[in-house]
Amino acid sequence: MRILITAVLVAAGIVVGAAVPAISAFVRGLLTSAGLPPAILTFAAGPPPGGKAPKDEANHAEGDGHDHGKAAAPKAEGAHAHGEHEHSEAEGEEGHVKMTAEQVEGQDIGVAKAEGGTLSRHVLVPGTITPDTDRIARVPARVVGTVSEMRKRLGDDVRKGEVVALLDSREVADAKSEYLTAMVQSDLQKINFERQQKLLASAAASQAAFDNAKAVFQENQLRVDLARQKLSALGLNAAEVAAAQKRDEATPNASTLRQYELRAPIAGRIVERKVDVGTAVGKEGDPADVYTVADLSTVWIELAVPTSDLAEVREGARVTVNRGGRSEQGKVVFVSPLLNADTRSARVVVSLPNKDMAWRPGTYVTAEVETATDQVPVRVAKSALQTVEGKRVVFVRTDEGFEKREVELGRSDDDGFEVVSGLKPGETIAVANTFLLKAELGKSEADHDH
Repeated sequence: MRILITAVLVAAGIVVGAAVPAISAFVRGLLTSAGLPPAILTFAAGPPPGGKAPKDEANHAEGDGHDHGKAAAPKAEGAHAHGEHEHSEAEGEEGHVKMTAEQVEGQDIGVAKAEGGTLSRHVLVPGTITPDTDRIARVPARVVGTVSEMRKRLGDDVRKGEVVALLDSREVADAKSEYLTAMVQSDLQKINFERQQKLLASAAASQAAFDNAKAVFQENQLRVDLARQKLSALGLNAAEVAAAQKRDEATPNASTLRQYELRAPIAGRIVERKVDVGTAVGKEGDPADVYTVADLSTVWIELAVPTSDLAEVREGARVTVNRGGRSEQGKVVFVSPLLNADTRSARVVVSLPNKDMAWRPGTYVTAEVETATDQVPVRVAKSALQTVEGKRVVFVRTDEGFEKREVELGRSDDDGFEVVSGLKPGETIAVANTFLLKAELGKSEADHDH
C-alpha cells in the first residue's frame, strides 16, 4: 500500500513540476519529506535552463534536506532576452533632435531669435485702383482760338510748366496789343510829365500845365495796370510779352503776337489727347481741354466697406494691397461719413505708392485694412509651430541640434502667434522647414520605443 502511494506521488510531482517550474521546489520539498529520494525528484524536474544542474546545489539539497530553489530561479526582470535591442545614449534623449550646423544649413532649416512684436487685426475688402484725383490735371484752352501745334503724343512724359501745345488766338493778340500800346503811351506821358515838372520849377510853365501833364500820366499808368491784369487773367506774363515784342521787331516775318502757349500744370504723363491741329477751342460747344495729364506715381484704392466693419476702420490705418502675388503697403486717407443707399457701405480711399507704375487704374485688388494692433512680449511666426501629440511645440536651437519645447499660445493674427509661456525672448528657434524636425523627432522616438 505504501509503495502504491509513493508511485502516485512521484507521478503527480513529475506532472506538476513540468507544468509549473516555478513551484517545483515546493513540490520536491513535500516529496522528500514523504521519503522519496532527491535524485528521483531532480530527474523529474528536468535540467535547469543552463543545460544541467549544478553539483553544489545537489549536494546542498542532500546535506540539509531542504531545496532553496536558487538554481531554478529565472533571470532578473531587467535582463534582456536573447536578440532584444539594447539602447545607447548615442541615439539622443527624448524630445531632442541631434543635428550638426552643416545638416541644418543643408536642409534649409531657418532659425531666428524669439522676440517681441506686433499682432495686427484687419478686415479684408475688395477694391479698385483709380488715379489719385489730386494728381490729375487738364490742359485747358483758356482763350478762344485754333490749335496750331501739338507737341506731345499720348503716353509722353511731361514736366511741370512745359509747353505742350500752341494756339493761334485773336483774343490774345488784342490783349497783347492793348498792353503794348498802353506801355508806349505811358512812356510818352512820363516824359511830358517830367518836362513840365522842370519847367514849373524854373517858372517857365504854369501850374495848370503841370497839373494837366500829371493827370494824363497817371491815367496812362492806370491803363497799363489794367492791361497787365488782363494778360495775367489769360495766363500771360507782361514782361515776357514785352520781350517777345522786341524779338518780333528783329524778325517781322515771325510774329508771336497771336501765339498762345499751353503749358502742363503738373508733371506726369499724357493719358488723354482731346484735339488735333486745326481744332477750334474756347468757344461754347468747343473742346475745353487739349490734354489730360496724370501723375500715377501714387494711385488710389476705392473700397466699399460694409457697416459691420466700418466702425473699426480709421483714417491713417495701414493697408496691405494684394494682387497676383504682388503686395504693397498703403494707408487710409479718407473714410466717408455717408453711406451708399443701395449697398449700405461707405466709401474708403487708400493712397498707394506706385513708383514702378505696376498698379494700373481699373485693376481689381484685395485690401487688408488694419483695424487694431497689440504689442506682445514674445511673437513667433506660424511656420515655427508644429503639433506633436496634440500639443503645439517649437524647436529650440541647442549645441547638439534642436530641443522640442511645448508652448502655450495666446492671441494671433494672419502671420504669427503670441507665446504666453514655454519660450523666453532671445531664445533661438527654428522658423522655416520645421516639419523636417518634426519628422526627425518622430523617427528618433520610434527607434527609442523599439
